[in-house]
Amino acid sequence: MTPDFMSRMLGSVIFALLGARLGAEATPTTGLPPEVNSVIFGLVGVLIGLILTPWLTVRPLRAVRNAIMEMPVDSLLTSLTGLVGGLLIALMLAYPLSQLAAPFGNLLPGLVSVVFGWMGLTIFRIRAREILSILPAMGGKRGRAFFTGTERNILLDTSVLIDGRIVGIAKTGFLGGTLAVPRFVINELHQVADSSDVLRRARGRHGLEKLKELQREAIMPFKIIEDDISEINEVDDKLVALAVRMNSPIVTNDYPLNRIAETQGVLVLNVNSLANEVRSLYLPGETIPIRIIQEGREPNQGVGYLEDGTMVVVETGRGFMDRTINVEITKFINKETGRMYFAVPEKK
Repeated sequence: MTPDFMSRMLGSVIFALLGARLGAEATPTTGLPPEVNSVIFGLVGVLIGLILTPWLTVRPLRAVRNAIMEMPVDSLLTSLTGLVGGLLIALMLAYPLSQLAAPFGNLLPGLVSVVFGWMGLTIFRIRAREILSILPAMGGKRGRAFFTGTERNILLDTSVLIDGRIVGIAKTGFLGGTLAVPRFVINELHQVADSSDVLRRARGRHGLEKLKELQREAIMPFKIIEDDISEINEVDDKLVALAVRMNSPIVTNDYPLNRIAETQGVLVLNVNSLANEVRSLYLPGETIPIRIIQEGREPNQGVGYLEDGTMVVVETGRGFMDRTINVEITKFINKETGRMYFAVPEKK
């Protein structure tokens, strides 16, 4: 039973009771019998409870929880520090302000607490990086390492989060540095997850799950970057500009982004290229088993696939449709999108 469903049931009961009570009190206005009025208003209350309750209870709490989970730990810590500092200043001002004549003496202490708390939280969150950067001078380099892991930031884009293989790659330990996701990339991922298209929505939610997995598992240092390039609108262009500013590589599966980043001198770590390089390489003359599952583009060709999804085009393979045969590799082609083998049936 989901929290949304439970809140709707509870809300429908509460609003039904409130509606019934309101209906009984509104009897002189409507001119209907009290029982009828209560039933009508109660049913309206049930409908209102079913619709509004999640938006008043579960959804706001879920939004707050997600915001806290997505907030980098350094920003969270500095925000709390700023909030406490602002409230302490307000506390010192509370007594003098309370001595003012009414109504100022009653209103200003509470108002000042809200204003200074908000100012402390906002200022410390916005300047979190600068504040933390002074810690090495105060307590050595270990202080900064606690918050930021290592100095090398590796930026992740939307496509690589949706793909999800970055989690497994991080577990291997081959990536050295701190995985960093800009806030504008997360916003784009939320937009994809809220899409009206079912497939696009599923991809977005899968990307958000992988993002949370990177945060929860502590596979390697991870943080969310609040920096934005306000003068640029496109997310890909923002990411490239941020990579140039931070002198950081980008991990992506997006071929157009790959080309744009390379022209700007940004190092690109393409997951698809990595997958192609670690696949088993069969040299011309080697024999492998392959199942022919479809026809090729050329006459009498057959096509099969290796376990890793690599295409194998078999000349004169059409006659072996839906059969597994041994083929001899004649050549292979490496492309940006993957590797392709050409083969002929093994001679007996």
